[in-house]
Amino acid sequence: MTSRASTPVSAALADAPVVAHVVRGGFVESVHHGTAVVTAPDGSVELEIGDSSGPVFPRSSSKPLQGLAMVRSGLATDGRLLALACASHSGEDFHVEAAREILAGAGLTETALQNTPDYPYDDAARIAWIAGGRPKQSIVQNCSGKHASMLATCVVNGWDLATYRDPEHPLQQAVLDTVRELTGTEPSAVAVDGCGAPIHAVPLHGLAHSFGRLASATDGPEAKVARAIRDFPEYLGGTHRDVTALIRGVDGLIAKDGAEAVYAVGLRDGRGIALKVADGTSRARSVLLAAVMRRIGVGGDEVLETLERQPVLGHGQPVGAVVAVGV
Repeated sequence: MTSRASTPVSAALADAPVVAHVVRGGFVESVHHGTAVVTAPDGSVELEIGDSSGPVFPRSSSKPLQGLAMVRSGLATDGRLLALACASHSGEDFHVEAAREILAGAGLTETALQNTPDYPYDDAARIAWIAGGRPKQSIVQNCSGKHASMLATCVVNGWDLATYRDPEHPLQQAVLDTVRELTGTEPSAVAVDGCGAPIHAVPLHGLAHSFGRLASATDGPEAKVARAIRDFPEYLGGTHRDVTALIRGVDGLIAKDGAEAVYAVGLRDGRGIALKVADGTSRARSVLLAAVMRRIGVGGDEVLETLERQPVLGHGQPVGAVVAVGV
């Protein structure tokens, strides 16, 4: 019997301390390990829980950086359409209409999209979509705004449309250069994200620093991206999403949630926050973020209570909660 070499595990996962308890009826039923970091405007670490030097895939938390790369490459959208370019949207009607608007502006239709077909993320939108007898489609999948904008960027530059997801494509090379610059690090791995586009592994502290740089920008493409996120958070997330409530609730803040329990936040003063729950379970993600924000004195009670609201249910009724520990 042959043995297989084990895949190296990032320190952000292997050395992650317990950061949340799942409490049911006063009994700790489960625990979540995680890593979190707060960076200063110069990128130095102000607060660290676990080892933030370990690389992680930011997943959809990378989208504002990808959006920045597109703006730098000539994408002319602004406001709500630029927010959608940076979005993991909920697939509500206004999201779908905006994605189609981006495509139409580039002379394209949704047949050009190569993101993975899916149902809408929002519960009500998904139920209505399925009840209407419609199959999974790329246009309602949460990354359609990003992919529509990637295609629009290719049209502006005369780049090939069929291969826009290839890591060697000029668009993806522009994204890689932006990730390097904003995080101040060299990605340690490249893989295929859930939507089919490339994703780059960076240290958690580099992700935090990149969001601080975006949030503190006062001019140029960086400020344009940050302004779109602040002005149209419902296009970045959706009507019922915690990331939307967070951006609305804290002046000057930008944020982006990501799959596998990643969250990244930038503050207007240039500080950044990034976290990763080691097991990838999203239920502890916003709870950990709220605890970090309380620790550094950011955010009012209303928005932090929204982030902390993760009830544990018994027979459909709250019988406990997911609570942060050790922060």
